Amino acid sequence: MSLKVLNPNAEVVNKSHALHMNINAAKGLQDVLKTNLGPKGTIKMLVGGAGDIKLTKDGNTLLKEMQIQSPTAIMIARTAVAQDDTSGDGTTSTVIFIGELMKQSERYIDEGMHPRVLVDGFEIAKKATLQFLEKFKTPVVMGDEPDKEILKMVARTALRTKLYEALADQLTDIVVNAVLCIRKPEEAIDLFMVEIMHMRHKFDVDTRLVEGLVLDHGSRHPDMKRRAENCYILTLNVSLEYEKSEVNAGFFYSNAEQREAMVAAERRSVDDKVQKIIDLKNKVCSGSDSNFVIINQKGIDPPSLDILARAGIVALRRAKRRNMERLILACGGEAVNSVDDLTPDCLGWAGLVYEHVLGEEKYTFVENVKNPHSCTILIKGPNDHTIAQIKDAVRDGLRAVKNTIEDEAVVLGAGAFEVAARQYLVNEVKKTVKGRAQLGVEAFANALLVIPKILAENSGLDTQDVIIELEGEHDKGNVVGLNLHTGEPIDPQMEGIFDNYNVKRQLINSGPVIASQLLLVDEVIRAGRNMRKPT
Repeated sequence: MSLKVLNPNAEVVNKSHALHMNINAAKGLQDVLKTNLGPKGTIKMLVGGAGDIKLTKDGNTLLKEMQIQSPTAIMIARTAVAQDDTSGDGTTSTVIFIGELMKQSERYIDEGMHPRVLVDGFEIAKKATLQFLEKFKTPVVMGDEPDKEILKMVARTALRTKLYEALADQLTDIVVNAVLCIRKPEEAIDLFMVEIMHMRHKFDVDTRLVEGLVLDHGSRHPDMKRRAENCYILTLNVSLEYEKSEVNAGFFYSNAEQREAMVAAERRSVDDKVQKIIDLKNKVCSGSDSNFVIINQKGIDPPSLDILARAGIVALRRAKRRNMERLILACGGEAVNSVDDLTPDCLGWAGLVYEHVLGEEKYTFVENVKNPHSCTILIKGPNDHTIAQIKDAVRDGLRAVKNTIEDEAVVLGAGAFEVAARQYLVNEVKKTVKGRAQLGVEAFANALLVIPKILAENSGLDTQDVIIELEGEHDKGNVVGLNLHTGEPIDPQMEGIFDNYNVKRQLINSGPVIASQLLLVDEVIRAGRNMRKPT
């Protein structure tokens, strides 16, 4: 063989072997993930090398954390993770759909059909399905005041596939309100303005939305207030600590008075800055019961903290930069880089600032702010894996709401789209295709049914009965999905089960591309330079 002449150490997997290796890898990955699909899916426990445990049913987390050896499976996993990066959900569906496309193709290839013919059929079916999706989607008018109910339905559908029902329903309101809080008209939604904080405290159902900010540190002086109401917030980026000069300078003094004068002069520059802040506080707070809070990105040294505490000011130092951006959006005001021209206009406002101590950790809550454009989702849970599970779910929920607002469309869920698309491909598209490419369209159409099949399987229902009932209803012209509790067909619109349009489009776009590439592989060669066997 020619390659063996070039490189005697090369490892080669030939024609049918290579193809079956790829098909088996896709089927293997599908078998691992398929039990996770849908609200009735099971949970996987991942155990790390150090014995740390992660419980999850989020496909993205599983694919990132699992050690996968097969190159084909790695390729499919990367596609699914890319799906999560672009649209925030649909990883499990992508893996299952690719695996099913390969499984359907195997039947025809074993009968002697060439993969290229199937791939051509896939391409036709993909284009037709995307056109069908455009007709099938339900437009949603967002405008200045989005329809909260539709957003809640989409978020609920996404969250119930990750968490148990009661918690998912509670988080639904939280993620919808969080996205609507940070949304600005005519601007893209920046989900980084939703801070996700976690506390190992109480139960998962105590997770809540704070319309304001939660900082993961407290004040550093014992005399400062732990709770302050009606607060002016000064957002600073000024160093309030003594700093050594950058040049090496020597000072010579002949008596103690000169040394004292020099120390006082060194402090004076910092004390002057602090005094300007105190003057501003006296100006805005005199004659009222208002309080004054400083949140500084840089340091504040103990003498400065002491002066501020005596003046009745609450000061927090070394706040994270991302929190400084959020603070201005939440409380208003401006971030100040110099204390020279301080005016009341640069102050923000919060109705309540208080400190919460949990063990050795301190948290500062800034709440009751006016017209916030930034907020915090405070996740609580009794242990680390519960918190991690909720965190992954909240991220997906936020992305689902954001996608709906940006797409201004949703797709009926519960397997309704897949069954409708399958009927459309078989009854209409297949008749317009000439030659053997019809079989590729048929394989694609049958592969779409894998989503309702596995939803039924994970709910303990009979897959054949379910699919026959759903297809029968669709043939009568009724768009129905699957009721996972009873196995009966339902109207997803009445039940409020909606999927993201963005996720479905991405799934139909990426699945056939990867499946086609894998089907067209006829040799797997391990002969790269850095992979050569040691002699």
